[in-house]
Amino acid sequence: MASTLIEVSAMLVRQLPSRQQMSLTTISTLGRLDREGPQRLTALAAAEGVAQPSMTQLVHKLEAGGLVARRPDPQDGRGCLVEVTAAGRRILTERRRERRDWLAERLAALSDRERGELDAAMRTALPIVRRAVWPGDMLDK
Repeated sequence: MASTLIEVSAMLVRQLPSRQQMSLTTISTLGRLDREGPQRLTALAAAEGVAQPSMTQLVHKLEAGGLVARRPDPQDGRGCLVEVTAAGRRILTERRRERRDWLAERLAALSDRERGELDAAMRTALPIVRRAVWPGDMLDK
């Protein structure tokens, strides 16, 4: 089962289009900020599984591109929170639309029966995979 999930996810990640030419970590970071709201650099680095210096570099790059902004942390004046900007949200929206359209085109080539079977399987699998991958995290989002 684990091998099959890895194969499916790797196949999609490799094949889905990306005109923005952003790394998976970059898109993942923007998506996390969009879904979860502003975060401290340390929390963001831990959540993305990268070292803090690497996240600091990424945030500098995203900030220079106008995709994220920093603001003072109201809980700790010494720190700051990183948040996605409207421009960052536009990039995410475009990327999601582009990928959804690409995949919808490929799914349209399947028979009605195949699409129905895949739809039923994905609707069953998605909440289970979410619980396995993100136990206690993002379940209600």
